Amino acid sequence: MTPNNIKKSELEKREAALHSITLTAGALALESYRARQPGDFTLKGQQDFLTEADALVEEHIRQAIYNLFPEDGLLGEETGGSTSNPSLWVVDPIDGTANFARGIDHFCISIAFVHNGDTLLGAIYNPATNEMYLARKDQYVTKNGQALRASSIRDTHSSSFELGWSTRVPQEIYLAIVSSLLESGTNIRRGASGALALAWVAEGRTDGYAESHMNAWDCLAGLLMVREAGGRTGVYPKTHEEIAHGGPILAVAPGVAEQFANDTMISLAAEHNDQKKTNNQRATELELTA
Repeated sequence: MTPNNIKKSELEKREAALHSITLTAGALALESYRARQPGDFTLKGQQDFLTEADALVEEHIRQAIYNLFPEDGLLGEETGGSTSNPSLWVVDPIDGTANFARGIDHFCISIAFVHNGDTLLGAIYNPATNEMYLARKDQYVTKNGQALRASSIRDTHSSSFELGWSTRVPQEIYLAIVSSLLESGTNIRRGASGALALAWVAEGRTDGYAESHMNAWDCLAGLLMVREAGGRTGVYPKTHEEIAHGGPILAVAPGVAEQFANDTMISLAAEHNDQKKTNNQRATELELTA
């Protein structure tokens, strides 16, 4: 049996489906992206963009999953859904919609498979750059088939940190976090796609990402990837009911995790013994090659 008592064969079926569905969803998103017209979007709220492609891609994903696993639940950004099913797909059809709408090649499809509150599979795909990130809990995280690992950086003064922004959090908190990060000496960037930001932490392109409130469809796949890459993550809602409401997220390279947790005021999740071992092994490797 795999984690949380789902049969290995059942998880593998969903793993294969996740890969293929993400690719076809990406192709649909890319077709819409190339055909878009300037200004062809609406606003759901302040700086909260919506395009026609969001609904099209989510419906494609929803139907594909239902055809294969009609007993599973699905929670999507655009169409919602029940979180009561123990096997739950959590879907953001296009993360980085503002970029998508403005013709910036930094957006993605993000899909996670969760069983009994535990994220077991994740996929993040940027079809504009053909970058596919995939993860399976306790097994792997890859980009286009190549294994990933988080940054080995230990000095925040040479680090790069991406910070997300949410209207759900008072501006004063956001500004306080910015101030603390700058005092730590990091370079702050913002790419406007939280899912890709997490994938980049797993890849070691950046050394951390935080957002004071993030929805599950934006972050579950990426948080799994960071953990599988040896990074640290913050405490995030675990039960299906909590997942539906979202919360603060933090993902960081292990060597700067404590400092960035202090700067962002987001608590780190406890490391599991196997993760501690992996991080210690990497630290030893770095010392040997220094």
